[in-house]
Amino acid sequence: MSCFLKGTAIRTAEGDRKVEDLAAGDLLPTAFSGMCPIKYIGHYSLRKSDSDMTWVRDVLPVRVAKSAIAPDIPKGDLYVTQAHALLIDGILVPVCTLVNGTTITFYDPGALNELEFFHIKLERHDVIYAEGAPCETLVNVDQNAGNFAEYLRHNEDVRCAPWVGFGPRIEIKSRFRSAIAPWIDRRQKLDIIRDNLEQRGIALFR
Repeated sequence: MSCFLKGTAIRTAEGDRKVEDLAAGDLLPTAFSGMCPIKYIGHYSLRKSDSDMTWVRDVLPVRVAKSAIAPDIPKGDLYVTQAHALLIDGILVPVCTLVNGTTITFYDPGALNELEFFHIKLERHDVIYAEGAPCETLVNVDQNAGNFAEYLRHNEDVRCAPWVGFGPRIEIKSRFRSAIAPWIDRRQKLDIIRDNLEQRGIALFR
């Protein structure tokens, strides 16, 4: 799911507001369609059954640190689900493929026993701005969302831009292309995006 952690600042027609304070009908600036009203906001929580347990890695959000993508993009730390895609150089890239151990990392909430997430659905799939970073909206609504009954069903959406990610085998090939790039550069667009963000992360971390 393409979801924002509670507290995320979303750009609206009237300025930034926390995602949990938004409502259907609020206008958001988008990358492809100008100002668009929110059609639906879904929310759900993840809870630990035992406070002494550690969080399972598969449910951890990803933290995109301030300026991880470019100067002041995002303008503050951004927390999204692992499958949530950012628009970078014209393609949608799920953040889990960009984790670099410095500026883009898995966020472990530690002692917190609950994580609350929100997703935003527009009339059409588009890109909005969360903490100043271009993030995709929801494509299809999860029927398990806590307030799914509020959502009016309609035809499945079409993505606003190409979505490019890695499977395990593809990532191995990608890493190989990056490793030999100093001698033979056969990297694809996503390889270059990831490599550039990793180098940026190292520079900022230092």
